[in-house]
Amino acid sequence: MSHSSVLIAPSILSADMAYLARDLERIHTADLIHFDTMDGHFTKNLTFGPDVLRAVKRVSDIPVDVHMMVSDPDTMADWYVDAGADIITIHLEASVHLNRTIQHLKKRGVRAGVVLNPATPVLLLEDIIEDLDIVLLMSVNPGFGGQSFIPNTLSKIRSLKSLCQAHNVAPLIEVDGGISAANAEEVARAGANVLVAGSAVFSSSDPAAEIVRLRELGSRAYQGVCA
Repeated sequence: MSHSSVLIAPSILSADMAYLARDLERIHTADLIHFDTMDGHFTKNLTFGPDVLRAVKRVSDIPVDVHMMVSDPDTMADWYVDAGADIITIHLEASVHLNRTIQHLKKRGVRAGVVLNPATPVLLLEDIIEDLDIVLLMSVNPGFGGQSFIPNTLSKIRSLKSLCQAHNVAPLIEVDGGISAANAEEVARAGANVLVAGSAVFSSSDPAAEIVRLRELGSRAYQGVCA
């Protein structure tokens, strides 16, 4: 990734599961595939297990970003590493042994990060920020696609950016929920450089072109942050 570029990670939560291989081809311009795994406990929804990840890896060479919305990520993360995950993010709210699990994932060769729910403050990352490859900020409450972006996320991104600067680290800053062409610029301008987009991409008549559009909008705004 160049210093001033923004990565687009379409969420297959919004794909048509009956035609997953087709929908993966339709997002061939993506930088990452965002893979939401939910266990029915941490969120009131049940989504993709490791076998679905293996299927994705068989038909796409785009790196997969596994977002673990599960009650026991300390145990379950290895399932997804074994299935081919490239990035794994786990919720601070769910992990009992966060530092240990992050270190374990990095030893296993994946990029590892932490997710914060909308009501979880950035300051809770103070003692682990230097160990993270990526931080994912939820801009909706997790569980379902198609929700509206929570405006306070913009100030939260800026707080995270300040925390990173104070520690002289530069993890990827990812934002998930309600991202579209209408807000991609302001989200990137606040300091995010990975944008998760589900409905905005898969409901488009040309998902591949919509990804390019979102990347251009975000990267143009993010260049001002890097200048």
